[in-house]
Amino acid sequence: MMAFLRQPEYKPAQTGPEADARYRRMRWQVFLGAFIGYAGFYLVRKNLSMAIPAMEPLGFDKTELGFVLGLNAAAYALSKFLMGSVSDRSNARAFLPLGLVLTAISMCFMIVPIQAIGAERKALAILVMGVLNSLVGWFNGMGWPPCGRVMTHWFSQNERGTMMSVWNCAHNVGGALVGPMATYGAAWFGSWLYGGHKELYFLVGTFAFPAATALFIALLAYVLLRDTPQSCGLQSIEEWRNDYPKNYSAKQEETLSTKEIFFKHVLNNKFLWFIALSNAFVYMVRYGCLDWAPTILTEKGIDLKSAGWAYFAYEFAAIPGTLLCGWMSDKLFKGRRALPTILFMALVLVFIVLYWLFIDNLTVVIASLIGIGFFIYGPVMLIGVQALDLAPKNAAGTAAGLTGFFGYFLGTFILANWLIGWVAQRAGWSWTFLLLIAACLLSMFFMGLTCRQEKSGVAAQ
Repeated sequence: MMAFLRQPEYKPAQTGPEADARYRRMRWQVFLGAFIGYAGFYLVRKNLSMAIPAMEPLGFDKTELGFVLGLNAAAYALSKFLMGSVSDRSNARAFLPLGLVLTAISMCFMIVPIQAIGAERKALAILVMGVLNSLVGWFNGMGWPPCGRVMTHWFSQNERGTMMSVWNCAHNVGGALVGPMATYGAAWFGSWLYGGHKELYFLVGTFAFPAATALFIALLAYVLLRDTPQSCGLQSIEEWRNDYPKNYSAKQEETLSTKEIFFKHVLNNKFLWFIALSNAFVYMVRYGCLDWAPTILTEKGIDLKSAGWAYFAYEFAAIPGTLLCGWMSDKLFKGRRALPTILFMALVLVFIVLYWLFIDNLTVVIASLIGIGFFIYGPVMLIGVQALDLAPKNAAGTAAGLTGFFGYFLGTFILANWLIGWVAQRAGWSWTFLLLIAACLLSMFFMGLTCRQEKSGVAAQ
């Protein structure tokens, strides 16, 4: 492993009032670094979905762009799983900013196949676009695992549900800003770069402006983040808070081998597989609604600016919904994750039906998108927390990576991007809504298989 990614050595632990004050300060500093850093990844994540309506007049169709969009999810899925293992053995302070810098550079180069190659050489343009969007997805996979590592090392299990619900809002902040950034980036810089070619203004707003912002955020994250308390001369979080989970052992503070991580703590855990399958269908709903919303709205006669603000509303509605779900999980359901996930997915189903039945009514459509956004991100967050709970903290990145792989490869790439794009092109949007309803039901079914294990409180390791 490269020297700058190697985990820092543990220092002798300090104790006493000064160490306690430093611990409290460092926890908030690291949390802020993880929050800002992860939000930065979402500025340069799914930008192509905002660009699709502006690219169709240039000669690209939905099926082709849906496939390119899906490559991002496929690469992200594989990266989140494999790079999760690398992250478990790396310095989170270096790992996260490196991934964000590489993502931003790849995103900025997305302009090249659209502008320089163009639809006149469509096969080449799609190929280059696919490679670049795959790189965006791969490097984005370096975001969640170091954040999961940081959260498990700096926050104990009994406070992790609440803290993860707050931290999880980072991707809503980043994702919500993509719409306004696309609009105002084009307005601020479009004429300067493209003169009278207004059809190209979206390139700077959708790709270049967010990429430049992400580079600055990467630097800020590096300044704020630290790998573990022990690397800063502090006690482990369990020792400091006197908050030990039932399955805790001192070995969880050691760096495991790749073989131990995969075959002892992750791949043989059937409950991780259940929540991974549930996650696939949650992500099908999440991105099936989010990625295609700008296209549906513009096809209904809504201008791109209004579609961008609908995208914004979908993402920002998730913040109170995620916080509510985290609070319910900790306070009402006593740390159980499955029941609130099932409840929230049932409410998502209701809003999908409303979205479908009133698709020609803009007010109801936007209200439905807000409702879906409010309720879908709680399950997204809780499944990640379940993955952290079901594995030792020195295998947290890999455990979350397994659920993420299913969410992004099966749920997003195969189902939300490729299948929904294909069905929409050939059969119309009504059939896509039937698929989304089925996905809600399947997510609740697989999550229900973990309810008994959660109730018993037996560690599934």
